[in-house]
Amino acid sequence: MPPKKKNADPAPAAKPKAPASRTTTKPAAEAAASKPATAGRGRPKKTDPEPVPKTTKATVKKVTKKVTKESAPAAAAGASKTKAQPTKKEPAKKATAKASTTMSTTASKKRKAEEAEEEKPRAPKKPRVIREPKPKIVKPKAVAPKVVINEVPTTRLNVFVCGEGSSGELGLGAAKNAIDVKRPRLNKFLDAQEVGVVQIAVGGMHCLALTHDNKIFTWGVNDQGALGRDTTWDGGYKEIKEDAGSDSDSDEEDDSGLNPRESTPTAIPSTEFPDGTVFVAVAAADSASFALTDDGQVYGWGTFRSNDGILGFDPEHRVQTTPILIPALKKIKQLACGANHVLALNDRGSVYSWGSGQQNQLGRRIVERNKLHGLQPREFGLRKNIVHVGSGSYHSFAVHANGTVYAWGLNSFGATGIKDNAGEDEAAIAHPIPVESLSNQDITQLCGGAHHSIARTKDGKCLVWGRVDGHQSGLKVDSLPEDSLIKDTRGRPRILIEPTQVPGINAVAVAAASDHSLAIDADGRAWSWGFSATYQTGQGTQDDIEVATKIDNTATRDRKLNWAGAGGQFSVFTDAA
Repeated sequence: MPPKKKNADPAPAAKPKAPASRTTTKPAAEAAASKPATAGRGRPKKTDPEPVPKTTKATVKKVTKKVTKESAPAAAAGASKTKAQPTKKEPAKKATAKASTTMSTTASKKRKAEEAEEEKPRAPKKPRVIREPKPKIVKPKAVAPKVVINEVPTTRLNVFVCGEGSSGELGLGAAKNAIDVKRPRLNKFLDAQEVGVVQIAVGGMHCLALTHDNKIFTWGVNDQGALGRDTTWDGGYKEIKEDAGSDSDSDEEDDSGLNPRESTPTAIPSTEFPDGTVFVAVAAADSASFALTDDGQVYGWGTFRSNDGILGFDPEHRVQTTPILIPALKKIKQLACGANHVLALNDRGSVYSWGSGQQNQLGRRIVERNKLHGLQPREFGLRKNIVHVGSGSYHSFAVHANGTVYAWGLNSFGATGIKDNAGEDEAAIAHPIPVESLSNQDITQLCGGAHHSIARTKDGKCLVWGRVDGHQSGLKVDSLPEDSLIKDTRGRPRILIEPTQVPGINAVAVAAASDHSLAIDADGRAWSWGFSATYQTGQGTQDDIEVATKIDNTATRDRKLNWAGAGGQFSVFTDAA
């Protein structure tokens, strides 16, 4: 008796298994429609992968050869082959006549139904509609709201200038009388109603002005891009006519030969700045310029110089001729410029410095072989609670919230106010050090020239110290206490090491250039002293002004001045319009 068949997956094609005695019609119909009733050795080929039920003795019988009309073709197809015989591995399976007849009848009906379905006319297929993909909607990234931390000045100013203007630094245009101005003169190119200047910065040989309508005007020397705009000019040369006599026309006499694009105040194109930029202040070094925005960003242009010439504006730009954002500076509240370095104070009270560091004015060590590292703004130790910064040409200051004043940089003439090594050649303070003589005096403003410094206190004191042999102090040196002075090898007073008050001045603003100083008192009168070879003191003389003296002329006599700025060889004053 043959063994019972186990449930298993379909056997290999070489040895097909017998179909199971099932009544399920769908697999059987599909098998009948696609293949003959018998295949291989006379046994129906299995096409359904479902498990086959176990067989019993009753079902293992020889299949009756009953061929219907529908199955005749299938039988004919397999007639040439011999009847399937049982093998040793798998004995032949028999099905009852009843089961075979049922399956044949069912298959026949299904086959007829399928043929009838195929003869029915089919509806034409609908054309395939190719839909274009919907455009991908890119949502704009959320932009952080602008945080305003600086107030925009609004008071319009009248601008007065005096001193040397041979390079256009007075902003009086190209007229011949714009070169030497002995006393303060109103600058008509900066009319308070038409231009509306609200703040000014004075550099070595150029100036910047911020206007009420958010423009930045510049004038002066543009050799290294300090003006931030194109000043190319083809003029400056005149053709001499053969019949011309020794006398010149009046128009030629009035022409100074100055480049009008440098000597005339002109706005930097607004396209140089992103839309929505709002400026609150400008600052100027010798050959570089900077602008501060209401949200604390800083733009700059120009270049820094060192003892060897042009140092560069930043590590990537030797000379930056147009404004560029300085990304390392954020939330800046104040800028202060020396000759070739800058200090920036942020809203946390941290101080950044950058530029030339050859005199230690950056407050951090700069190795000469890596001097370009100084062109990157960095913190250097004053990282909290600083409320004010100031700068001389080659030295720097910072005021802490507790009143302590820090100083660093060149100290060969005691300009830092620190006695250590003052008077020695190339003496310098490498890192910020407290200045005992200035601390706890409520200092509100600090600035300096090449070798001297000046400060203003909250109660209006005007304090001076540093070099005195060129009348930089504005004091009668011979009357000063001996212990406050450092003398040279010949016994002549050279340095005032102790900050000393200038008498008679209740100061509201102070300024210092290389070798002259300025102050504005509470009555709106200007004071000046020091080197005056180019009329930069505004006193109408080229003789040095030994002691602090009021400036008295018709242009300013009835004005109440409120600010002063000192350039290399000139001075600027303002009053509220």
